[in-house]
Amino acid sequence: MRLVYTIPAVSNEAQGPSYSVPRLARALADLGHEVDLMSVGEEPFVVRKEYRHSGYRHDFAHVPLLRSLVFSRGFRDELRTRAKTHDLIHNHSIWLMPNVYPAWAARAADKPLVVSPRGTFSPVALAISSLKKKAFWALAQGPAVRQATLLHATSEDEYRDIRARGLKQPVAVVPNGVDIPAARPHLREGANRRTLLYLGRLHPIKGLENLIKAWTRVAPRHGDWDLRLVGPGDAAYVASLKALAETLGAPNITFAEPCYGEAKNNEYAASELYILPSFSENFGMSVAEALANGTPAIVTHGTPWSGVRERNCGWWVPADEAGIEAALDEAMALDRARLSQMGASARAWMQESYSWNGIARQMDEVYRSILHGGATPASVRVD
Repeated sequence: MRLVYTIPAVSNEAQGPSYSVPRLARALADLGHEVDLMSVGEEPFVVRKEYRHSGYRHDFAHVPLLRSLVFSRGFRDELRTRAKTHDLIHNHSIWLMPNVYPAWAARAADKPLVVSPRGTFSPVALAISSLKKKAFWALAQGPAVRQATLLHATSEDEYRDIRARGLKQPVAVVPNGVDIPAARPHLREGANRRTLLYLGRLHPIKGLENLIKAWTRVAPRHGDWDLRLVGPGDAAYVASLKALAETLGAPNITFAEPCYGEAKNNEYAASELYILPSFSENFGMSVAEALANGTPAIVTHGTPWSGVRERNCGWWVPADEAGIEAALDEAMALDRARLSQMGASARAWMQESYSWNGIARQMDEVYRSILHGGATPASVRVD
């Protein structure tokens, strides 16, 4: 198959879709498909080993009233050309013009369109800039999404958010995959201090204020533990988190710059616990990464990771201070051997259910059913 993948931007792998979308493109290319990934940005045309990625100019980038919608005539026109020669267009995310152009191109070329909202339909996400989103939905994004042949959700929670939006198309529920790095237990062994890690965007939706408040109460009862917050964030917001920690007298907290690749995996592997206290996640890529590195995780009900409890590799708790505090108290009281056992279970689960090869095969099955008919794949929901 010849596939076009569209996404507004590919920045750095700290942000979920910027990792998961190119990685899915690569996994599908490994199965023999020709995949063209298109985004808006300064990156020039690139032919990668596995797939092709091309970036296009952001028009009106310096015009305040227009730049936020990410117009790109180059992206729009080239997508129309590629739609004529490719079999299917798969758009990732919504709310920007590069998420509207795919519907225009698919309609003009009479090609099927798949849309992955990537968490943008969650109630928490919809509440951000809600008036702007309502207007854009009515004028452009709604008609574009309703044109889709099929929608793609990365979790059951996201599937329910799609249905709550009133969308009736079939929905393929296929999670993101995760790369399984080499095991590095030596990074934890012999350390005098024990580390609780948060790695990701420093953003209000992540519930970090609740984490800092809960940590302030828990940390004195577990004096050998440190909290490490790693990731990018708006300077003013990061400053507010640091001010909160200082005001509360929160001990043993470190704010660190974002890291990528092997350095990121080393952060997970050197930590005995990972935490994502988020109010809303369609998937939560950092949780999968932590588990793949053998690090048990504390996750909140705002994430689709109830499985950590069932797989005995973490805690799934309410996204409030009390829920986080109780989980921290229980987890930080465990010895290293017990947490290591939980980490081994986590890693085995990721290898079993979240390998990129397996995820790509599920998407391959979905695409083939769209193009050629036949039996409905097990991942596709029509209710």
